[in-house]
Amino acid sequence: MASGQIEHHGAAKGVTGSCHRLRLDAIHSLLVDCGLFQGEEGESGADSTLEQHRVEFPVDDIQAMVVTHVHIDHVGRLPYLLAAGYRGPIYCSPPSAQLLPLVTEDALKIGFTRDTRLIERFLQVVRSRLRPVPYGQWHTVIDNASHRLRIKLKRAGHILGSAYVEVDHFEHRSGKQHRTVFSGDLGAPYSPLLPAPKSPYRADTLVIESTYGDRLHEERTTRRQRLKIVIEKALENQGSVIIPAFSIGRTQELLYELEGLIHQAQSPLWKDLEIIVDSPLAARFTEVYRKLKPWWDAEAHRRVRSGRHPLSFDSLYTVASHKEHLQTVDYLARTGRPAIVIAASGMATGGRVVNYLKRLLGDPKHAVVFVGYQARGTAGRDIQRYGPIGGWVVLDGQRVDIRASVTSLGGYSAHADQSQLLNFIKRMRHPPSHIRLVHGEPDVQAIFKARIEQWASKDGCEVEVTLGADQLL
Repeated sequence: MASGQIEHHGAAKGVTGSCHRLRLDAIHSLLVDCGLFQGEEGESGADSTLEQHRVEFPVDDIQAMVVTHVHIDHVGRLPYLLAAGYRGPIYCSPPSAQLLPLVTEDALKIGFTRDTRLIERFLQVVRSRLRPVPYGQWHTVIDNASHRLRIKLKRAGHILGSAYVEVDHFEHRSGKQHRTVFSGDLGAPYSPLLPAPKSPYRADTLVIESTYGDRLHEERTTRRQRLKIVIEKALENQGSVIIPAFSIGRTQELLYELEGLIHQAQSPLWKDLEIIVDSPLAARFTEVYRKLKPWWDAEAHRRVRSGRHPLSFDSLYTVASHKEHLQTVDYLARTGRPAIVIAASGMATGGRVVNYLKRLLGDPKHAVVFVGYQARGTAGRDIQRYGPIGGWVVLDGQRVDIRASVTSLGGYSAHADQSQLLNFIKRMRHPPSHIRLVHGEPDVQAIFKARIEQWASKDGCEVEVTLGADQLL
């Protein structure tokens, strides 16, 4: 690398806790994301939360922070970063600027305090630091006698507001220029509401996620049909469908897909079927998503012009209070009324979905549908693994037998698969000479590294591929 050093403070050898620093010299650096650790990558127990996520790396040299998107594993350590003394700007896309305060508020309630006044004061600080940057435009972050550093955000297609970051660094002393691209999380084609990501023109160094670097997703164009089949089977059994989903991104995509199924439905099973969103945070995010229509893709705008409301339809019901949540869980468990429940968290590590699973997992008429990645060490991963063989899972310290059907729909992943990640590299006009793999389990990183090297050898490209885990200080 001509100038600069990349350090990882998370997601180097796992899929959560993304935090990467581009160090230009002893007093100038750029931070990309600062997320929470989850699953086996985090420690269990409330007492360990502060220690686990404490920002122990120096922050005095950080001139700016860039947020690729607002998932908790990319921004959840922001309160800890500010507590450590970071005083600089926070750059992100315009949609992320509207969504980030909601995520930060949730992170504060989980890990810091539930004091409303303290939270509001903290959020005021966050809002004052936010610097929305339009997609596709260069923005100068540093320009002094030593360095000129610019950033450009490009659509990543992962969730609304997601971006990958092009970082252009010119070192005045040497006269050398270097282009580093941080992928953040890259989405896949055919994601509801989102245009597919397009590769940058060039990169010298690419830091790229590898969550699904070892596999190909199921056919995405048929995923809605597969979702329909799973739902209708549960409805025929007079059961409910439980879908663990993160409050931002996946919940809104599912609502979009379900509105399409209801719109086209001919089966009487869909008549009067309730779609229940049981997550106050998801409801707030969905409301903001509705306001962010300018960033929806062309297909979503066609639905709106035809008079449809993809994120707000008649059979959609939102559960608000905790009391109402407990009543809904009890009602579905007692009556067996068919319903589709979307509840957080997406990996069943906590949140309201756990109560549904504790009550409904033991009944074969119900169904659990996973539509996202389940990290090692999470309850979601255990249900996904042991459910199909009639196993059990521990939820809130309680052993729960799994008798409900368990289905994983890979086509709903918000992450690009191996082929799509490779295409992101191959479709650059000037591919990178150095690629560093992050945000993936070590064995997956190794598989993707071999696949990149196979392509490079075949196409005559000279590229060095390194694993983030091998670069830890």
